[in-house]
Amino acid sequence: MRRIALPVVAVVALMAASSWVGPAHAVEEAARCVATAKPRGTAARIVGVAESVRQDLDLSAAIVRVTVGGREVVTAAVGDSMANVPATTDMRFRVGSVGIAYMNVVLLQLVDKGVVKLDEPISRWFPALRQAEKVTLRMLGSTTSGYPDFESYPTFVKRLYADPFQHWTEQELIDLALERPSWYQPGKNWSYSHANFVILGRILERITRTPLEELLRRNVMNPLGLSATVSETDAPIPGPVLHSYTIERGFFEDATYWNPSWSTADGAVLTANICDLAVSARAIGTGRLISAKSFRELLNPGTVGIGGPTKDCPATICVPQTQEHHFGLGVIVQDGWILQKPSLAGYSAVQTYLPGKDIAVAVATTRGRTTTEVNSAQNIADGIAALLTKAP
Repeated sequence: MRRIALPVVAVVALMAASSWVGPAHAVEEAARCVATAKPRGTAARIVGVAESVRQDLDLSAAIVRVTVGGREVVTAAVGDSMANVPATTDMRFRVGSVGIAYMNVVLLQLVDKGVVKLDEPISRWFPALRQAEKVTLRMLGSTTSGYPDFESYPTFVKRLYADPFQHWTEQELIDLALERPSWYQPGKNWSYSHANFVILGRILERITRTPLEELLRRNVMNPLGLSATVSETDAPIPGPVLHSYTIERGFFEDATYWNPSWSTADGAVLTANICDLAVSARAIGTGRLISAKSFRELLNPGTVGIGGPTKDCPATICVPQTQEHHFGLGVIVQDGWILQKPSLAGYSAVQTYLPGKDIAVAVATTRGRTTTEVNSAQNIADGIAALLTKAP
């Protein structure tokens, strides 16, 4: 996404060209998540971006919500959830790695309270884990521990596709990850690994003696009024449901109820609607639930400047982290935007926020028969960002 100043006149134009809701209606609007009536001006152009990308990439559906200053610019859905069933803005979908951002917020809240320190080794809570005396909480949250990712492990992939409805336990996932050697010494490189977040979730429970689902609800979802965001341990999604589709197994199929228990820590497997996702984007992007010091850690916990391929870690695994594009504590910082972009079983989503301009963009998409993009929601989010930040 490009980082270009949004002129004051453009913000005024956004306000004039959209259906806006005042603060008194914010919670009610998020719960109901109604579509903007007769989008016009900038709102209509945003819907046009979504529809154009939907057609270009052969997406089944796309749902978008954009706010400036916390106020609605547009909320809209295009395409179909199922054949002859139009997608609607109140439909729920999986939001995958957004739960990772929430876990890191809870971790930083514990740091703010003096309960833990980011650089404490995880041997305090997980002494039997490999290199537990060298891996820290910071390394888990920023995924710099060196622990391999089970998601790319052929053994895992074979089992997953043989039965995508099976439930995975956290211990199974950790064991699969640690069947392989670490990619590098803890803290010395960067590679994305779901195992880090499964372990982090278990440690948060051990620190607080509280189930992770309850921790996230009490410390994140409830304070933000995310009434449509829920944690499930298995495949159910509260209705109304946006259906997803995939070709991962070599043929086009409905993947809505594939079991997501492998995707992150038990208790952080979340579903939401687009209105909650927009609220989430702004809250995470402003550090609303943590101290200013912790917010700085969230954005750069020391990842900038590290990462890259080595003789033991290929370029597809160990990736350079730059000021312009790097992973923080459960978030991605990309050209000034603060985001998460989950992709799971035919679902793609983006929550992204531009500091200084107070722009929040939330997008959810589902793939069609010929879609090849891994995260098609990012294509729409990029188009919306370009529209909202273009020079006059």
